[in-house]
Amino acid sequence: MIITGQDVFLRPITENDVDSIFMCFQNEEIMYMTGTRNLLTKDQIKEALNRFSEDSTRCDFAICLVENTRIIGDLAIMEIDLDNQKAMFRIALHSIENCGRGYGAEAVQLVQKFTFEELQLNRLELQVYSHNIRGMKSYEKVGFKKEGVLRQSLLMNGKYSDEIIMSILRDEYMELKKVH
Repeated sequence: MIITGQDVFLRPITENDVDSIFMCFQNEEIMYMTGTRNLLTKDQIKEALNRFSEDSTRCDFAICLVENTRIIGDLAIMEIDLDNQKAMFRIALHSIENCGRGYGAEAVQLVQKFTFEELQLNRLELQVYSHNIRGMKSYEKVGFKKEGVLRQSLLMNGKYSDEIIMSILRDEYMELKKVH
């Protein structure tokens, strides 16, 4: 399944995406923004992608540019809970050069469409660290609301950061869709 927007599209992630994902682990700023400590090898990434593809409670996508089909990031809808109609969400752009251009926000909007219109879920939740101001602003821009704070839950680079819990509900998404 391909979900197309104006500047980016989402497609199922494949083993061919390993090099781009691996690049993400080479960037200190991206690692810090996502709170990632473990550097993965290409083989570990391949193994993880294979595991994810067998997991019925998740959908993993590559974020690609419409203009040239190049992968610029990846995202996942995880812990899909059909009984409670909710899921978790995470996203990573693989290069700082692609941040601040609206690609991430558009990818998140495409995920919201998929989550609420295709999967028919009621709630999409994410966690973002308090030092990732750009990420928080982007999530708020596309309708996520701050719900709670896990205070000083991450110690990285000698500093504590809060973990901010944010979510968007189906009716909020539908309301935003009417406005746009």
